[in-house]
Amino acid sequence: MTPTGYLNGDWAAPEALRISPLDRGFLFADGVYEVICAFDGAPFALAPHLERLQRSLDGIELANPLTAPAWTALLEEAIARSGGGDLSIYLQVTRGVQPRRDHAPPAAPVPTVFLLTGALPATPAQVLTEGLAAITRPDPRWARCDIKSIALLPNVLLRGAASAANASECLLLRDGQLTEGAASNVFVVREGKVLTPPADAHILHGVTRDELITLARRSGIDVGEQPLTQAMLEGAEEIWVTSTTRGVLPVTRLDGQAIGTGVPGRLWHRLHGLWQAHIDDFRRQVAAGKPR
Repeated sequence: MTPTGYLNGDWAAPEALRISPLDRGFLFADGVYEVICAFDGAPFALAPHLERLQRSLDGIELANPLTAPAWTALLEEAIARSGGGDLSIYLQVTRGVQPRRDHAPPAAPVPTVFLLTGALPATPAQVLTEGLAAITRPDPRWARCDIKSIALLPNVLLRGAASAANASECLLLRDGQLTEGAASNVFVVREGKVLTPPADAHILHGVTRDELITLARRSGIDVGEQPLTQAMLEGAEEIWVTSTTRGVLPVTRLDGQAIGTGVPGRLWHRLHGLWQAHIDDFRRQVAAGKPR
């Protein structure tokens, strides 16, 4: 694929695009973003991603610069310019440029729209057989994690801490309760039951999280949404993390200790199979000219 960039109507290679230093996204992280996958040249789970983008924009009181059909057309053009196939699409909306640096937002902002395509990374086979390592840390983020804000410095530092510990993810604890990962949602298996923290203001309402819950329930697997304590996390039989670009992956080591048997568990294998079948079904619909 060919990485493609878009900025306020201009298409170019990403490194050729230029943004004003007076853009409020650059100065204040005053903006929101989305990440969407495309499979076989079609955006996956597009409607819930655009709905979440709208919720994030509503959360920062910024009018959506595009309608849903216009977003769809923009994404389709980005995919075509990138060569189609499987890719990830990053889109960002900021409150735009103003004449001088001022904390107070402008009364009539002109949003900046930025889009970037990239290759969709494949999951290494070793991860599927051995799982991931993760660490836990206190959750230092603000109180509106349901807004997909571009203010990601805490997440960056937390992922850095995970990397320094030879781990792939950092699972976050707020007042002794699990919230989410630094770049993922979290599922836990306790006594054979799948559990995940409720979708409140302390977590990002993940599209993959929601789709996986729906798939599980359709297949007769009960998923409980409830607060989870640190002890419940540490005593889990299985832990999984979910995200748009990584799907559903098993965590088999937490803070240096094995989770369950130390290998991906039975329920993860079942849900991972359901997730892959879900994507395969989407591909068949794309091939038939009827993508969901």
